[in-house]
Amino acid sequence: MYEVTIKKSFSAAHVLPEIGGKCEALHGHNFAVEVTVAGPELDAQGMLIDFRVLKGWLNEILDGLDHKYLNDLEIFRGVNPSSEQVARHIHDRLSGRLAGSGLCLQGVTVWESDNARVAYRGVVP
Repeated sequence: MYEVTIKKSFSAAHVLPEIGGKCEALHGHNFAVEVTVAGPELDAQGMLIDFRVLKGWLNEILDGLDHKYLNDLEIFRGVNPSSEQVARHIHDRLSGRLAGSGLCLQGVTVWESDNARVAYRGVVP
């Protein structure tokens, strides 16, 4: 099994109400996002997936989050825009891009600081 991982970043602000502590106040993060795609076979060029393609897809998603107040985005309406929710949003969007490709999205990891991260691997059937 081959794996390809890319890493990109974006900046955003949010409020996490009703959790207690400082995060209930407006604050921001310089988020780092890691995405890993896996598959058993390489293409005719000897690649699992072109890094440029995967980066392009991730850039499209992150453009909708970058320098935004996450609480105001429709995708987070009714939920706390936590790092967990950000990871799931990215995972769901990328999964759609990979449908039918024979590739599997292994997971999305979102770092909200140098020492705090979450990972979302999707729903296991």
